[in-house]
Amino acid sequence: MVKSMTGFGKSQINDCGYQVTCEIKSVNHRFFDSYIRMPRRYSILEDQINKELKRYVKRGRLETSINVEKIEASESILKVDKDLVIAYHNYLKEIAENLNISDEIKVIDLFRLPEVIRLEAEKEDLDIVWQVIRQAVDTSMESLLGMRLKEGQNLAQDIVNRNMQILYMVEQLEERSSAVVPLYRDKLRARIAELAGAEILDEQRLMQEAAILADKSSITEEIVRLKSHIGHLGELMTSEDAVGRKCDFLVQEMLREINTVASKANDLKISKIVIEVKTELEKIREQLQNIE
Repeated sequence: MVKSMTGFGKSQINDCGYQVTCEIKSVNHRFFDSYIRMPRRYSILEDQINKELKRYVKRGRLETSINVEKIEASESILKVDKDLVIAYHNYLKEIAENLNISDEIKVIDLFRLPEVIRLEAEKEDLDIVWQVIRQAVDTSMESLLGMRLKEGQNLAQDIVNRNMQILYMVEQLEERSSAVVPLYRDKLRARIAELAGAEILDEQRLMQEAAILADKSSITEEIVRLKSHIGHLGELMTSEDAVGRKCDFLVQEMLREINTVASKANDLKISKIVIEVKTELEKIREQLQNIE
């Protein structure tokens, strides 16, 4: 199904002693582009988060905000730097001897010295943290995809309607092109008769001129290719894959073909139809900028 590239998803997961809040916003971008904002101590998990995001989207800029809180108190471990205690003790004794003062040192005095005792939080298991973050990311992305899918279907329907309108106009071009040569032949005959002042014409030469025009102004190949592209575009609107870039390329080809028709046109009605076709193609192209 066609998906838009804009959407928003939010989730909050409480599990394994953690509360993870995740917000993801997606906007248009030619390629996949990801920006993640999260606590620095968990930044090592960014590559895994990006891999998870790529499971859901192929194109677009994703702005992801993740907040991680530990909701269960962690145990603190008491650490004593024994080497530092011994060093302090030796220095204090040495100073006491140099100053000829008492070297009576109590253990509690040593423990009051800087960096001797410190409390360290229990080391976190990043595998557990990742499990909770992944749940939050998946839940947010499912919500975001719902928005992208709904908007994508609206965009696809608009493109399909415009595509069918273009097909109708291309059929008008085909019909009109078959009538251009006889009209040109009649105009040429009338112009020659006007200049010559009589109806005596070289019909063979006239037919040759008409045939040369028919060859130069033939848009049959362009019409065939345009119809093929129109059919392909309609098929892509029902595809399950990301089709934005394919459709954009296809519309470029359609514009190239209709521009060729415009360069060959020697008829006011054809020129008017070409302008209408180009207008619809530009509108489709604008819509495609929003499709994944």
